[in-house]
Amino acid sequence: MKIQFPIFAALIMFGATLRSEPAVASFEQDIQPLLKTYCYRCHGDGKKKAGLSLDSYKNEMDVVRDYKVWERVHENLAKREMPPKEKDVSQPTSAERTLLASWIRQRLDTHYRTSKPEAGRVTVRRLNRQEYNNTIRDLFGIDFKPAANFPEDDSGHGFDTIGDVLSLSPLHFEKYLAAAESILDRSIVAPIQGKPIDVSKITDFHRKTFTKTVTPQTRDAVAKETLGKFAARAFRRPLADAELDRYLRFMTIADKEGDGFVRGIKLAMQAMLVSPHFLFRWELDTPATGASPQRPMNEFELASRLSYFLWSSMPDEALSNLAGKGLLRKNLESEVRRMIRDPKSEAFVANFAGQWLQIRNLNVVTPDKTLFPIFTDQLRDDMRRETELFFQYIMKEDRSVNEFLNANYTFANERLAKHYGINNVRGEQFQRINVTGTARGGLLAQASILTITSNPNRTSPVKRGKWILENILGTPIPAPPPNVPELDEKKVLSGNLREQMVQHRSNANCSSCHERMDPIGFGFENFDAVGRWRLNDGGTPINAADKLASGESFNGPAELKALLYKRKADFSRCLTDKMLTYALGRGMEHFDRATIESIVTSLEKQNGKFSALVIGVVKSMPFDMRRVDSLAP
Repeated sequence: MKIQFPIFAALIMFGATLRSEPAVASFEQDIQPLLKTYCYRCHGDGKKKAGLSLDSYKNEMDVVRDYKVWERVHENLAKREMPPKEKDVSQPTSAERTLLASWIRQRLDTHYRTSKPEAGRVTVRRLNRQEYNNTIRDLFGIDFKPAANFPEDDSGHGFDTIGDVLSLSPLHFEKYLAAAESILDRSIVAPIQGKPIDVSKITDFHRKTFTKTVTPQTRDAVAKETLGKFAARAFRRPLADAELDRYLRFMTIADKEGDGFVRGIKLAMQAMLVSPHFLFRWELDTPATGASPQRPMNEFELASRLSYFLWSSMPDEALSNLAGKGLLRKNLESEVRRMIRDPKSEAFVANFAGQWLQIRNLNVVTPDKTLFPIFTDQLRDDMRRETELFFQYIMKEDRSVNEFLNANYTFANERLAKHYGINNVRGEQFQRINVTGTARGGLLAQASILTITSNPNRTSPVKRGKWILENILGTPIPAPPPNVPELDEKKVLSGNLREQMVQHRSNANCSSCHERMDPIGFGFENFDAVGRWRLNDGGTPINAADKLASGESFNGPAELKALLYKRKADFSRCLTDKMLTYALGRGMEHFDRATIESIVTSLEKQNGKFSALVIGVVKSMPFDMRRVDSLAP
C-alpha cells in the first residue's frame, strides 16, 4: 500500500470530537493489545497485507517516526473502513475505536506541534523545459523554443518542478551545447572574415549588448562590463570578479583564433549558457547563522524563487533591482500583485494549473471516434482554454478560491457552448457566460476535467472519484493491490456499469477504496465521456444518486457539488499543499503541516482571496528559508 501525506479529511470529520478529550493511554498497555485483537489478522503475525505490518511497532516513538503510515491507520479507523466489514472479522466497540483513533491523533499532533520548524531539503533544480524556454525568451528577447527537442521532464508529486526528478543526462548536455550555439547565432551578428556586419540582421539583443566603441585600450574593460551585465542576468545574481574572470578567458581564446571582439563575447556567452549556474537554480550554500542548519534566502535567491514560481522564468529588472537594494522582502506583497497582473503569469496558469488539474493530459486523450465523433482537435483546445481562462480569471480578478467549486460562470466560445447545450454564444472568441440554472459551474463540470477522467469508450466513475479525492479533497487513494483484475474495457457497456462496479468492489481488497471513489464518480454520470449532459446511457436512464462514505446522500451532480462545497476547508488545504509543492520543488512533510494550516487560516480570514493564498505561500517559512546541507557548485 502506497502511503501518502497529508491526510486531512478524517481530521475535519472526526478530529474535533476525538481530540477534545484524548485518551490517556500507553502504546504498550492499551493500544498494542487492541491492534493485536483487531489488526494483526491481516497486518501482523507474519502477515503483511497491502505491505503493512503493524506488529513491527513496539512503542510510541516507532509510531511517530512512521507518521505517514499512522495517518492512514487513523483515517481508516475514523472512517470505519478498517477493520474490513466482513462476516468473520471482529469489529472494535465504539469505545475501543475511539480510544485507538484519539490516541493516534493526539500522539501525531503532538509530534507535529513539537517538531522543529524546517525549511526542508530541496534538491538543486535543473530548469525544466518550460522554464528554459521562458528564460531564453526573457534573456535574449527572441521568440525561440530550443527546449522543444529536449528530453521530456519527469514529474514528482504531480509536478515537473521537483528537484529530485529533474536529473541531467548526457543527452541533456548534448542538447544544451547545441541550443547555446543556436541561441547566440540568432541573437548576435558576428562579422565574417573581416566583412562588415549586415546592419539589417542586427537584433535588439545585439544592439543593447554592443553599445560602446571598442579600442585596444578599452577592449578589456568593455568586455568585462558587457559580460558582467549578461552574466548577472543569466545567473540571476551578481558575479564575483574571480568568477567573471573565467569567462573573460574566452576573449583570449577568440583572439588566438583571430575571431575578434564580437565573436569572443559570443563564445563567452555560449559558455555561460551551459554553466550549471544558468542551467540549475542554484541557491549557494553560504553559512547558516548560529547553530541552525537553515538560513534565510538572500534577496537574489528569493527573487529567483518568486519569478520561477509565478512566471516559470528569470527575474525581471524590477525584481532584480529590489533584490540588489535589499528591498524585495519589504515589498513582497506588492511585487506578487504586480507579477500576477503581468502577462507572464499565464505561465503559472499553464504550468501550475495545467499539472494540478491534469489538463495537460488532454493532449493524449483519445475518445473513441465512432462513439464520440464530435470530439475534434478544436474542441480539445476549447476544453483546455475554458479551464485556463477560468483559473486565470479567479487569479487576476483576485476572486475566492472557493469559486473553483461553486462558480456560477464559465468561459466558452460558440463551439464549446453548443457542446454544453448553451445557446446565444457566437464566434470563436471566448467570453464569460453565466451558467446559473444549468448543470455547469465550477471545475467539476468542465469538459476538460470530465474528459481526462473518462475512458476512451465510456465514463469512469473510478477515475472521476479518484481525481476529486486527490486533487480537490486532498485525500489520496493508495495504489490498488496486485493481481486485482480491471473491468473488461472491451465490452460495450450499456446501462450495467453500476452492477459491474458492485461486483468489482465485492473483493475485500478493493472495497474500502471503491466505497470512497465510486459514489463520487457516479454522481457525475450525467456527463458523458466528453463532458456532454445526458439523461440516459444506451437507452438506460442515468442513476446519479448515491451516498458518500461519510453517510451523506445526494442525487445528481448539483447536490454532490453542494456536499463537496461544504468541505471547502479540505479543498483549501489541498490547494495549499499543491501550490507549496509546486513552489518549493519538493513533496510536503510532517513539518510542513503547521505552515499549511497557517496559510489556510489566513486564507479563510480573507474570504478565500486568491492573492492571500499566493502571498501566504511566498511569505511562508519554507519558501523564505533553505536548509544548508549540500555542496555549492
